[in-house]
Amino acid sequence: MAPSPESLDRDALFASWDAITPEQLRAAGSMKWTLFPNTIGAWVAESDLGTAPAVTRALHAAIDGDVLGYLPRAVGSEMGKATAEWMLDRFDWRISAGRVHPVPDVITGLVMAMDYFSRPGSAVIVPTPAYMPFLTVPGLRNREVIEVPMVVDGGRETLDLEAIERELAAGAGLVVLCNPLNPGGRVFERAELEALSEVVERHGARVFADEVHAPIVFGDARHVPYASVSAAASAHSITTTSASKAWNLPGAKAAQLITTNDADEQAWQAIGPMASHGASTLGVIANTAAYREGREWLDATIAYYDANRRLLGELLADRLPEVGYRMPEGTYIAWLDVSRLGLGDDPAATLRERAGLAVTNGRACGAAGAGHIRVILATPRPIVEQIVDRLVAAARG
Repeated sequence: MAPSPESLDRDALFASWDAITPEQLRAAGSMKWTLFPNTIGAWVAESDLGTAPAVTRALHAAIDGDVLGYLPRAVGSEMGKATAEWMLDRFDWRISAGRVHPVPDVITGLVMAMDYFSRPGSAVIVPTPAYMPFLTVPGLRNREVIEVPMVVDGGRETLDLEAIERELAAGAGLVVLCNPLNPGGRVFERAELEALSEVVERHGARVFADEVHAPIVFGDARHVPYASVSAAASAHSITTTSASKAWNLPGAKAAQLITTNDADEQAWQAIGPMASHGASTLGVIANTAAYREGREWLDATIAYYDANRRLLGELLADRLPEVGYRMPEGTYIAWLDVSRLGLGDDPAATLRERAGLAVTNGRACGAAGAGHIRVILATPRPIVEQIVDRLVAAARG
């Protein structure tokens, strides 16, 4: 069992994570490690390192107390307060706890943004590469998806503001902003976000800000909430976030949708209580505990992921220098250009077949992802080494 937050010993914690084996992870039964039998699971954006002891304790207490019904208003309100406290402390972003609304997940937030907070029927702009559902879910709501590939500036991917402006001028109504970026790992700087807000404001459009990976940033990178950069951004954005990535709670089904202006809050209230229906009571309790009591554990995981992203770079430089890799500034997701390895049009399928390595095909992240794979680094360090071993085996085999 991991040390308690009162006596958190990083060396002991890291040693316990290093000791986790693929066999143990398969036996635990997660989708990540069982959908593709006898593979290394590196395709689902969840962690293999468990969650914070404070979260586990909160869940045990809730189960022991039979708190298993539909979400009580008081429990949801407590999550709102915890979220507001977290945002102020971590990101210097002051929000109203009363404007933090429970939803099951980020995708529910996107659906709400399309249905209730953007121009009906307008196209959705998705900078690519992108989180896969951002490219498929809008179509289920009869919305056209417009892929706008990122551009490289000074060795870093950034938003193609000229292309975004062209599409907004042509009638698109919503921009999906994933920050930190999944995949790719960019943490957008304030100036980039301000520039986007000016473009969006000129065309009377909206931004859906997915900030679920916000707690996981490295080095000098700093997450800046989009709605905080200007009055215009606050007025035209809907933000969603969650403890699900940083504290490994994706199956708990709880996230936060945050309104940052009076008009959106009034619209939310008019939608009625069903807007928040579906958020799990246990998930809300877990999110609250994470934000209030899980910070020391989170900082330890960030240090561990930081070492993993650096190790991957060192191993690739030494053993597979033909693979393109820019260390992520945030997230625990590596985005690898494997186009020179001869793995075909679907490198993920080739890697599963040749080397027993399960990753995401970059093409699923948009046309800009062709020749790439998405690899999850929230895993024990020896498994990072096995991922590279299997990449080498597939490339040389």
